[in-house]
Amino acid sequence: MSLNNRSFLSNIILITGVIIIAVIGIMVIKSIDHSRFQMEKLSAQLYKQGSVLKKIEHLINNKEFNYKKTKSLLKNNDIANLKYFDQKAAFGGRLVSPVVSAAKNMNYIINNDAFVGKLWEKVNSSLAARDYEHPEKFKPLLAKKWEISEDKFVYTIELRKGILWQDFTDPVTGKKWKDVEVTSRDFKFFLEVVQNKDIDCAPIRTYYKDLEKLEIISKYKFKVYWGKKYFLSESSTLGLSPLPRHLYHSYDGPFDGIRFNDDYARNKIIVGCGPYRFDRWDAGQRIILKKWDKYFGTQYGIAPPINTLVYEIIKHPNTQYQSLLSEDIDKMNLSADQWVNRTNIPEFNQNSDKYILNKYKYPSKSYSYIGYNLKNPLFKNKNVRKALTHLVNREKILKVVFSDLGRIVSGNFFIDSPYYDKSIKPYSFSVQVAKKLLKDAGWEDIDGDGILEKDGRPFKFTILTISNSVTQEKMFPIIKEDMKKAGIVMNINKVEWSVYVQRLEKKDFDVVSLGWSMGFESDPFQIWHSSMADVAGSSNHIGFNNKKADELIEKMRTCFDFKERIKLAHQFHELLHEEQPYTFLFCRDSLVAINKRYKNVHLFDEYPIIPDEIMWVPENKQKHINVLR
Repeated sequence: MSLNNRSFLSNIILITGVIIIAVIGIMVIKSIDHSRFQMEKLSAQLYKQGSVLKKIEHLINNKEFNYKKTKSLLKNNDIANLKYFDQKAAFGGRLVSPVVSAAKNMNYIINNDAFVGKLWEKVNSSLAARDYEHPEKFKPLLAKKWEISEDKFVYTIELRKGILWQDFTDPVTGKKWKDVEVTSRDFKFFLEVVQNKDIDCAPIRTYYKDLEKLEIISKYKFKVYWGKKYFLSESSTLGLSPLPRHLYHSYDGPFDGIRFNDDYARNKIIVGCGPYRFDRWDAGQRIILKKWDKYFGTQYGIAPPINTLVYEIIKHPNTQYQSLLSEDIDKMNLSADQWVNRTNIPEFNQNSDKYILNKYKYPSKSYSYIGYNLKNPLFKNKNVRKALTHLVNREKILKVVFSDLGRIVSGNFFIDSPYYDKSIKPYSFSVQVAKKLLKDAGWEDIDGDGILEKDGRPFKFTILTISNSVTQEKMFPIIKEDMKKAGIVMNINKVEWSVYVQRLEKKDFDVVSLGWSMGFESDPFQIWHSSMADVAGSSNHIGFNNKKADELIEKMRTCFDFKERIKLAHQFHELLHEEQPYTFLFCRDSLVAINKRYKNVHLFDEYPIIPDEIMWVPENKQKHINVLR
């Protein structure tokens, strides 16, 4: 063999050896990598299990161990209404809704305004929330867990850790607050505020008047003690929201209730720990809320998908409706006229190329009424008040003004709840019955001028109405004409909402007409108890004072037996029907239009509601803020 051939063969053998060694090396490396991966995976599993075991060990050492608590550690998804959120939802976009006017301030504690209450629900959070589908059940939010004593006098609350207040700049001092944690102290501060008699919060205070104290156990644990039995103690306790002490008591010295009422700058903002933060309030134009990027609920899957909520101040319903059609607003409550006469167009027709809107109808959790100032001698006699009710043609008004989209009510509870006694029928419209009742009460037309009088005083009064309320503009001329038939002069005074509220709080009116929204379970104390009759700014603005009513209210508050409480509620309903401090009007239907872009629009039937929090918009259909003015 030649030298060249021998050299070639040696190179072949060398290359083959290198390849074999390389292959073996790769196999060894892969084997090592696989083994390392398996070891890391096993280590991670052991770490997780070890963490749980450490928590369980902690519970055992603290004598708090039980099966349910251990199970909750492993589960870690027991949070309010999680199952209704679409986990495939796209995040972003806006939801624009119209409001007729903004309130005088944004502090719900001193401003018992339904719209402000709605804003606080978006910006702040509570210990727990009712389940949308089963509202009798509470599920945790800020609270990790709670325990309730058998007698329902003591509630032990444990908070979740790491919940943050929204960052803000103090509008008075300019100090910037960032990453402040919510603690037990903030709940104690809330109760100290609402129970402070210097603070103008009579409506809220009624729900906590029997709450004896809140005892702080630790940074994340506290106990609530009730001094008396109260059937709403559970919902009132679990409905507690924290109040940011660093906003409202950011000065040295003791807390000043008067200062809290009059703190104009701080009461123009809202600071909470909920899913949305208060972005801005353009006076007379809009209020904007934006998603809070440090919201604790995000890690549990309950962050609302919609990024921005806008409330456009649009006074006239027709302008609101046109903005809905032009897609400048996305959701609105329709009037009865709009529902009947203006939704039979292509924009509401799913088979049309112009289809953009869906509509929803369900009973509102409210009732409307005409309320008589019982300090006025005209309305002292209950037969006079009955006569006035007989002069309100509710059947006609329901048909002409509300297109039969609602029901006439005779009492103060939600018409579809067991608390409402459906055997009590509303008084009929009858001028003749009214005239007889008025005559029996001493009212006659002595001088033949067509106006009733008594002791030289003519039967004249003024009803306070709200400017830009289309329904009131239609309703009260009908009532005025029917009052005239019985010899009564009813004048109509239209005022702006801000003026209306001031007159209401000072009890400076003859007659008013408003409505009350109702919770899942209602306590009549706020509106009807005599202790509220002379309190400025209370919900008992008509000054109703009745000993029997007080007895029934107080018995209801301390009655935990559901069937017995229903009996008491029916007795209270009957008493109001007999006394007629209000002419109860209607439980109107909620008539809602929502742009078709929105997905997961769910109407829950048990306690009718369409929650914004779970709605979302596909990414390619999302819109951003479009300022109308």
